[in-house]
Amino acid sequence: MSDQQPIIVKKIKKGGHAHHGGAWKLAYADFVTAMMAFFLLMWLLGTTSEPERKGIAEYFQDPFKASKEERGLDVGDRTSIIQAGGSDLTTEDQGQVHLGKTSEEVEITPEDIEHKAEELEKEKLENLKQKIQEKVDSTAELTEFKEQIQLEITSEGLRVLIVDAQNQPMYKLASAEPEPQIKLILRALAPAINELPNKVSLNGHTDARPFPPNQKKYTNWELSADRANAARYELTQGGLAEEKILRVVGLSSSVPYNPTTEPLNPINRRISIIVMNKKTEQEILHSVGEETGTETAPPVKK
Repeated sequence: MSDQQPIIVKKIKKGGHAHHGGAWKLAYADFVTAMMAFFLLMWLLGTTSEPERKGIAEYFQDPFKASKEERGLDVGDRTSIIQAGGSDLTTEDQGQVHLGKTSEEVEITPEDIEHKAEELEKEKLENLKQKIQEKVDSTAELTEFKEQIQLEITSEGLRVLIVDAQNQPMYKLASAEPEPQIKLILRALAPAINELPNKVSLNGHTDARPFPPNQKKYTNWELSADRANAARYELTQGGLAEEKILRVVGLSSSVPYNPTTEPLNPINRRISIIVMNKKTEQEILHSVGEETGTETAPPVKK
């Protein structure tokens, strides 16, 4: 048997498509990035003002220069970047805001906040004083008693004094019954006083003329307290909210109109309405709390 030749079978694999690589992906990514940048640019142009666009352009041209010029920002355009605890601000006549010390360098103390609150409250009381004065000057019924209505800003708040005159007493003699004129005055002033949330204190005063002896042992102390309470009633009838009245006090003749006033002078007979500032209100509440042992507002630092 002759040697047989081996049979060789060739199998040819059909290949797939040729590999094209990932170049198209990079091109597509560049296109998407460019479109995103384009739409972002359109959005910025549509939502920013001309000064803001100018500032953005300057920043990309010279970032270092733009950061230095940030100290002179237009008030109207850059107010939104000023936040609590931020920079120390000062204004100039040119309408510029200058950013001074940073929040790390500026320390705002509770005393600073309290001082600012007191200034704002004093301004409101000054406005109330002016409003009451204008009402007295412009109201025919009140103009007659203009000299008997006295307004003054004190350490306690706004004090409205209604004093007796020689021929125009506010109350009947030795009585807490109010005359028509004080009813008119109190009811006219009540709406203006009620506009502020401040608490109100009422003090009644008499002159030094002793009260006639009586079986009820009724003295100038009781009389001054009753007159103050009668004033409270007229104020509430005129529109002052009852809850705004913090205290009603009768002081008899212990506090004359001023140290040089003659003790029997009619001007010592008066009603004092005090629209109290927050400091005075807290001091009263704290003193009452100490007497009753209840918790009230903490004392105010002087």
